[in-house]
Amino acid sequence: MSTPIRSFEDLDCWKAGRELRLFVYRNVLPVLPHEERYRLGDQVLRAARSVTANIAEGYGRYHYLDNSKFCSYARGSCTEVLDHLITARDEDLISESLISQGRQKVERALQVINGYISYLKRTHVTDGKPGTAKPE
Repeated sequence: MSTPIRSFEDLDCWKAGRELRLFVYRNVLPVLPHEERYRLGDQVLRAARSVTANIAEGYGRYHYLDNSKFCSYARGSCTEVLDHLITARDEDLISESLISQGRQKVERALQVINGYISYLKRTHVTDGKPGTAKPE
């Protein structure tokens, strides 16, 4: 039996987004040169933070379409993180290993976010709490 969802923190997509955000904070930012921490570093961290923030905000909405919309914003933020990582690699600021790890985190987050969006559209969750279907 699956664990009930009581908060956005219980969502697998939020957990995957959190892993991505922590990866950026703990692994990418420390290796960037000082001058890039306030340029590229700030941008990649903002994008990573936006993933979980949008999932949380969407969860707090009262209609499944709003929730889905914010999850699509989170999906866009994931691809923005990947673009910043590619830029960092192109400019020899991070290693090939680091971008490979980052790409895996992004792909995992995208996969789970897409699954959650499909779930929302299929079940028409209306009160921010998965499992409560919209009356037909």
